[in-house]
Amino acid sequence: MSSVEEAKCVYKNPDAAVEDRIADLLSRMTLTEKVGQMTQIERRVATPSVLSGLSIGSILSAGGSGPFDQALSSDWADMVDGFQKAALESRLGIPLIYGIDAVHGNNSIYGATIFPHNIGLGATRDAELARRIGVATALEVRASGIPYTFSPCVAVLKDPRWGRSYESYSEDTDIVRKMTAIVTGLQGQPPEGHPKGYPFIAGRNNVIACAKHFVGDGGTERGVNEGNTTTSYEDLERIHMAPYLDCISQGVSTVMASYSSWNGRRLHSNHFLLTEVLKNKLGFQGFVISDWEGLDRLSQPRGSNYRQCISLAVNAGIDMIMVPFRYEKFAEDLMALAESGEVSMSRIDDAVQRILRVKFVSGLFEHPFSDRSLLQIVGCKAHRELAREAVRKSLVLLKNGKDPNKPFLPLDKNAKKILVAGSHADDLGYQCGGWTGTWHGSSGRITIGTTILDAIKEAVGGDTEVIYEPNPSPSTLISGDYTFAIVAVGEGPYAETLGDNAELVIPFNGTDVIRSVTERIPTLVLIVSGRPLVIEPQVLEKMDALVAAWLPGTEGTGITDVVFGDYDFEGQLPISWLRTVEQLPMDAKANSYDPLFPLGFGLKGKKEA
Repeated sequence: MSSVEEAKCVYKNPDAAVEDRIADLLSRMTLTEKVGQMTQIERRVATPSVLSGLSIGSILSAGGSGPFDQALSSDWADMVDGFQKAALESRLGIPLIYGIDAVHGNNSIYGATIFPHNIGLGATRDAELARRIGVATALEVRASGIPYTFSPCVAVLKDPRWGRSYESYSEDTDIVRKMTAIVTGLQGQPPEGHPKGYPFIAGRNNVIACAKHFVGDGGTERGVNEGNTTTSYEDLERIHMAPYLDCISQGVSTVMASYSSWNGRRLHSNHFLLTEVLKNKLGFQGFVISDWEGLDRLSQPRGSNYRQCISLAVNAGIDMIMVPFRYEKFAEDLMALAESGEVSMSRIDDAVQRILRVKFVSGLFEHPFSDRSLLQIVGCKAHRELAREAVRKSLVLLKNGKDPNKPFLPLDKNAKKILVAGSHADDLGYQCGGWTGTWHGSSGRITIGTTILDAIKEAVGGDTEVIYEPNPSPSTLISGDYTFAIVAVGEGPYAETLGDNAELVIPFNGTDVIRSVTERIPTLVLIVSGRPLVIEPQVLEKMDALVAAWLPGTEGTGITDVVFGDYDFEGQLPISWLRTVEQLPMDAKANSYDPLFPLGFGLKGKKEA
């Protein structure tokens, strides 16, 4: 394109109105380029020739898919900038959107600050804290060259057997609605009078957010991931859709469709919910993105009848398709559908307009590359202090003393001898949970952070002896003279369907460890988990204190801040704590409601037992 022609390009003029820029660019695009913009591919298949030749609209990293193991933010920025350079060499020079699951901090990147998962943040009920975490997360994501995160998850959790329970803030719609303030943290605060439903990104220190998974993903029968939510439209709207209104009012730029079904109909092919409700009734003007291989799930066996699946999804209202590998087949089939009229050009144009709207609003055309000045902020002290604060506020005190008049907490920092035990006392990977480093997470020193054991050793006095044994032997327990014990047990890391759990027992023989220690030593038990777990009555009775620590992330010092009394407990249960799985699902408003601890429960520590 000559300099004279370029000067006439309205879409390249940063001072032109966004809608004028969209119209100008759309008028110049071929069908191939339009389909390319609707395509999101995984970075492993993103070659320069594919990016520029097909005008690919977006790339994502699947969980754990990065430049190399333990790659730093600077390494990610190098990689993303390389992809962007290739995209800008396409005929029209349309920048791509790079997306990642930064769901509790920029959790795929080594050394990033890892915040508590959403279930823990829901226990804080602190909207301003959520907003501040959004601000910090946006900065760390931007430092890696990435402008788009697939968060927040605004599911309303109705059954803790669901493998994504920890991605939800609460079973209470009002709590979830409050915590959507993270959208403003991620994207920035829209100005007064900003058009309702229109996407908003304040600047280069903010990211494109994604409210997910539309809609009803937390309400499936028996908590089955990707299952079926059976409910009336009125209840779907009142319980599960309400948080999306708050996200849209904050200018959320994208919405991800859910794998799940509503009354037997897959959300990825539901025109009524995606187009008539989300786009038309709620006025959402950003783009709707599919989930990973979401179209493949519309036919059995999975991936068959692909052309029909594309037709169903695009006609239902999905604008960008997370393909992520079969991009050639996708492009070929969607172009054939457009040429035959099975997918109208007006539907194609609407999808592309929405995608371009987000690209223009986010400033990608003016600033397509990473800002290296942000690298110093990754994992910085201020962000780790914020994460530590979040941990403190998320802790829920469930029991404090066998005698209500004799509270067990706070613990004495100058105790003579302490036993620390349990599978989760010194495991940063378990502490962080799924979506950390990799999709499902893992065990051990997976990133930079402070384990519970590290934090205990840091908190206690110089004369205090700390004995650590994950599964204490009888001789360790007998040799005793311990002032008290701290036992940290809970779930191993998981994500999505592999996290579905019909039993909800404490794994790794956690109950046996609790039992053996509490029989001999006054004990504080920490449950490190993404949801409530079954606690046997006789085991609960033997504990001196019990704390729900959720999945706290990298800053284990937030736990010792509270249990040793520097701060009081503030957390309240965001979800009812079950007695047995036979009670599930529970309804806090039902006459039969009989949890071990009710929704909203949480002792204060110093002031009450």
